[in-house]
Amino acid sequence: MFKIYTKTGDKGGTSLIGGVRVPKSHIRIESYGTVDELNSYIGMVNDMAANELVTEWLREIQDRLFTVGAVLATNPDKEVKMKLPDLHDADVVWLEERIDTMNESLPEMRSFILPGGNLASSTCHVARCVCRRAERICVAMQENQEFIPPIVIQYLNRLSDFLFVLCRYLGHINNAPEIPWRARL
Repeated sequence: MFKIYTKTGDKGGTSLIGGVRVPKSHIRIESYGTVDELNSYIGMVNDMAANELVTEWLREIQDRLFTVGAVLATNPDKEVKMKLPDLHDADVVWLEERIDTMNESLPEMRSFILPGGNLASSTCHVARCVCRRAERICVAMQENQEFIPPIVIQYLNRLSDFLFVLCRYLGHINNAPEIPWRARL
């Protein structure tokens, strides 16, 4: 029987793919932990959206996020014996095509909008914020000379755009109000 606990992390360390041990506070652990959090929120959005097309899209994205997590969890200085998936430029294009498809049915934005409208849209806004945090952590990795493939940052950037448009789209297909932000003057 496979045990979920190994006790190897009880002192605050963990292993990257490739076997190198790092503290659980390492930026690489923070990055893929945040991507895992994002993936969980996307699962919630999917459950709340209850839309066949949206489910198809979100399952594809969840698969790509596992790929991103694997990339981030791998020590770039060690050769890995197992074959790991990778991201492609086509994955970014795929997001852009879905953004364009959703935008075709949405009214033009004339102001910032308040997060909300319905539970699926609100949860999608949370996922968008977590995605932006994952992107910021990956940029910080890059700034600190931690190797990260540029496609990972590009994918997360485009995914946050996708999630913003999906928030609006979910509100639109569920006839939820889109509330513009009115700055107090």
